[in-house]
Amino acid sequence: MKKRSVIAVSDSRGVRSLHVGGEAIQSAMKLGDPFALALDYTRCMMGFLLFHPEPRQALLIGLGGGSLAKFFHRHFRQTKVTAVEIDPRVVAAARRQFALPADDARLRVIVGDGLDALSPECCDVLVLDAFDDERHVQALATQAFYDAAYLSLAEKGAMVVNFMDDDPKLDECLQRLERAFGGAVLAMKALYDPNLLVFALKGAPPRVAWRTLQERAKRLEARYGLPFPKYVSRLRGMNAGARDELVLAAQP
Repeated sequence: MKKRSVIAVSDSRGVRSLHVGGEAIQSAMKLGDPFALALDYTRCMMGFLLFHPEPRQALLIGLGGGSLAKFFHRHFRQTKVTAVEIDPRVVAAARRQFALPADDARLRVIVGDGLDALSPECCDVLVLDAFDDERHVQALATQAFYDAAYLSLAEKGAMVVNFMDDDPKLDECLQRLERAFGGAVLAMKALYDPNLLVFALKGAPPRVAWRTLQERAKRLEARYGLPFPKYVSRLRGMNAGARDELVLAAQP
């Protein structure tokens, strides 16, 4: 029988952190601002809004302390959010110690396996942030899973995946995502954390003008208080594009 990971919570300098199976921080919350995104990489995950700014159905696989679920619930009033977490102890910790709201008409938390969470066109945003300590959950990084993730998105949608930037299987995962999404996959290093955020897009145009993205970034920064112009700069530094345009492969 597999030994269960230890769940621990620590407080330091006004920040509460969740640890699952080791010392790595799985989630963090500012005690004075529980609905803010305390970790840089979670803020960077919101970069998907540059391409899909009005989500309606969001599916989050991996709850942690509920940072992303809380941010969606607070800021996206027209979005229904479903969060799936395999460990009921993590859900209990998020409820008791990380200010995760009770389920309501816009938020539902399910204890279950992310492998079973996908169904055709069940969401238009899929957020995958599933780790065991510092290891990406490999069952959620197979070709079959990414293919199912593509099918789970509506006609226009976005998948966001969090990786550690030193993940030895990162290249393999990116290749699988590109196969599943017809090449429409963008990578962006977090601004400060050692994470790499990947945005896989469905129904996106084959090209987007950098000026268009910069204009969107300014509006999103004003709306959410996050540094979207910096996200555009990071995207421009890591992804194929002409001088004036970001180039995406044609969708399958």
